[in-house]
Amino acid sequence: MNIADQTFPAVDSANEDRAQTIRDQLRDAIVDRRLAPGTKLSEGEVGTLFDVSRTVARAALQMLSFEGLVRTERNRGAFVANPSPEEARQVFASRRLIEPGIAIAAAGRMTSAHVVAFKAQLEEEGRFIAERGPSARRSEIKASGDFHLLLASVAGNIILQRFMEELVARSSLVIALYGRSGVSSCGHSEHMNILEALENGNSERASALMLHHIDHIEADLDLRIRSGPALRQALEF
Repeated sequence: MNIADQTFPAVDSANEDRAQTIRDQLRDAIVDRRLAPGTKLSEGEVGTLFDVSRTVARAALQMLSFEGLVRTERNRGAFVANPSPEEARQVFASRRLIEPGIAIAAAGRMTSAHVVAFKAQLEEEGRFIAERGPSARRSEIKASGDFHLLLASVAGNIILQRFMEELVARSSLVIALYGRSGVSSCGHSEHMNILEALENGNSERASALMLHHIDHIEADLDLRIRSGPALRQALEF
């Protein structure tokens, strides 16, 4: 089901906060791989586990659907998103088409303020890499994606920036589910090299480095099918 086809339930502010809390816990379980791709997320079971109405549970699941972490199927319900190998390849093929051009555009628009913002972002990314645990891993994936979104913002093309927001969200899901460990420091150093090229106004080098970086991210994926525990066990109820 497309986002445009979805009807979002009306909830008051208190229930909206509760739905957000449930969304956060389910999202953590998905990104931490405690909920395997394809796991069914029943509104009734989610409502029972969190002691909320089906309306609140539905709102939480639809938040996740909007982010691309959950897919909804008419008459079947909600499931943890399960990007196929082909879908993952298409995501990174799209990034190869778009991001080298974004890097070229950004190189011509870089200011000292932009450089400061990039360095602050990379410092945050490096801090998460040095930490351990699922929370740090989630933050690291987000920080890495934020580097690419910042670059799209600097490039100054609103349409491409919106495309990148969707591509980064989809990439983050694929990386969280299928990325191997051990590539983070390499990815961080590649970000630093891209920033150096951007700071020097070397658009061709920035573009080439970006293409290599995307290749490196995709090469780190392990798209084998995994199995996992049921919803109750994954959420540790």
